[in-house]
Amino acid sequence: MTIRDVQSFIAGAWVAPDSSARDIADAVTGKVIARAGRASVDTGALIEHATRVGGPALRALTFHDRARMLKALALHLQGHKQLLYDLSFSTGATQQDHLIDVDGGIGTMLVIASKGRREMPDGHVYLDGGVEQLSRKGSFVGQHVCTPLQGVAVHINAFNFPVWGMLEKLAPTLLAGVPAIVKPATATCYVTEACVRLMLESGILPDGTIQLVTGGLGDLLAHLGPQDVVSFTGSADTALALRSAPTLLRNSVRFVAEQDSLNASILGPDAVPGTPEFGLFVQEAHREMTTKAGQKCTAIRRIIAPETQVDAVIAALSDRLRATVIGDPRDLATRMGALVSDAQRRDVLAKCTTLATEATRVYGDPHAFPIHGDDAQNGAFLPPMLYHCADPDSATRVHDTEAFGPVATIMGYRDLAHAIALVNRGHGSLVASVITHDPQVAREVVLGAGAFHGRLYINNRDSMAEATGHGAPVPHMVHGGPGRAGGGEELGGVRGVLHYMQRTAVQGSPDILTAVTGQWVPGATATQSPSHPFRRSFDALNIGDTLHTQDREITLEDIAQFAEFTGDTFYAHTDDAAARRNPFFPGRVAHGYLLISFAAGLFVDPGEGPVLANTGLDTLRFQKPVSAGDRIKVQLTVKAKTRRTDTYGEVRWQVALRNHDGDPVAEYELLTMNAYATPR
Repeated sequence: MTIRDVQSFIAGAWVAPDSSARDIADAVTGKVIARAGRASVDTGALIEHATRVGGPALRALTFHDRARMLKALALHLQGHKQLLYDLSFSTGATQQDHLIDVDGGIGTMLVIASKGRREMPDGHVYLDGGVEQLSRKGSFVGQHVCTPLQGVAVHINAFNFPVWGMLEKLAPTLLAGVPAIVKPATATCYVTEACVRLMLESGILPDGTIQLVTGGLGDLLAHLGPQDVVSFTGSADTALALRSAPTLLRNSVRFVAEQDSLNASILGPDAVPGTPEFGLFVQEAHREMTTKAGQKCTAIRRIIAPETQVDAVIAALSDRLRATVIGDPRDLATRMGALVSDAQRRDVLAKCTTLATEATRVYGDPHAFPIHGDDAQNGAFLPPMLYHCADPDSATRVHDTEAFGPVATIMGYRDLAHAIALVNRGHGSLVASVITHDPQVAREVVLGAGAFHGRLYINNRDSMAEATGHGAPVPHMVHGGPGRAGGGEELGGVRGVLHYMQRTAVQGSPDILTAVTGQWVPGATATQSPSHPFRRSFDALNIGDTLHTQDREITLEDIAQFAEFTGDTFYAHTDDAAARRNPFFPGRVAHGYLLISFAAGLFVDPGEGPVLANTGLDTLRFQKPVSAGDRIKVQLTVKAKTRRTDTYGEVRWQVALRNHDGDPVAEYELLTMNAYATPR
């Protein structure tokens, strides 16, 4: 058998391992299949290449450019994922496990790319919140903005997800505009290396965007500064050692940690045997014990059930575990593969010995269990093992010891308050779940346990068909947790991108903020459009282009006709005496939506032209009532522009309605799709 040399990619070149390289065994057969690592790493070259080549290239792109880059990259990987599947079998992962790691990683990158296109501007500055008025007349305003850090992101990843673990960090980092140095766990780094090769060979990424270090990082962390970020996934002990490095502390280097946690699942008091929730609870517990052979940072480690249901849960879960085929993951009959290495197998057994001081093993014997597959008899296999803790209140080890494998401990609770107290004994976790059909139970768990957990997963008969599962982080929602879980946070859509950016409060005049942000700020210069803006293509429109309309009188007949035509006969529009008794109105007033309709009539150019569609209306506010006899006029200003397709882009217009005294009566943002002068 050929032993694979797993290389690093440093400063634009592939670097082979040296004589100090560590052997990597196939988790299924136990045979050495690869080696990785070097005695030293050129940390100076890593950092210089990232900051002088990769960073400037990324920051020259807009958020949308980077989002399109991520989408193209994900689709490229999608077309080559079989290569990653084939390699991943040697990590002990089954085909079902590949869907979580490989397909899950690609899917995460696609979601982050989509979030970038839909929720971030087609520019270089991200706006955090609205404009703050800092002066009486509006000549001095403020805006929080986010810009990319100008250093490098160092991603230190765990062994269990060599693809997802890299891509879920890489996608928000690159979308932010920051280059990355990826350091995978050595045990599965050959899969990560193959994924990085695919990305580099695609030609999609600018030079210096991503570098790879297989093996040790050397003294890289000692050279990091305040513009850098370390994002770590792994054990609490390793996280503590890394984040305590003097250089990181001295330079206030951002450190994001996602570490081991004692995740728990609560069986609601209403979920008795025979209910859909009871079956769902057992199904979720079984899946979390066996998927990736229990090597998931989100796996259920503590099963918390009503004392009266503990025996029933043990019996039902044991039946499902007994039917689980353990063995060679390449065999389609296999449902649970091997642990990643024999060292990991030994570590799990050692942790089980600790758990056994407070709990009794009620299912699974690590010394007597069948292994499916002739070539798998020397692999790093263990059976699922279920422990029962009869006295969880006095126990400590079941609440602070994680056996990172197919192991869980069940314990009983007296009432819901007791269950919440037990789930919080983990002192912070990535996820806790409750299976219940009682909304009040769900509410009490959220209020009582939310502060201790990064994610709360609540499932029942209504959502079970589409729910993603207790152990599945999704890119739309935050992944991380307080306390023992590391105190960090990843993903969460755009939230995850902001970890690699600096939030800055910018203060100045409206014209200054318009220039900085790329969006028109009220009070900034409004340029009279040389022609009606609806007659101008997307490209011809400039930020700040403005149309001032003629005014229009609102008559009592207008109000009455609008009420009759629409059916909106609310008393404030139809009964003058009743309206006067309302503290908000001087008497009978015009409908707010009548004003919006008349505003459109004032600023719309009716002819066929580059405006293709009105797709939305945001931030509508009615500021002052309009009575019969009042006159209104409109200021229509180009606030922002965003390219959407090859043929059209989105224009966001600031619409301000004022009365004859110049007082604001309504304002909103109008969205239209406008054709380009020349299709791209």
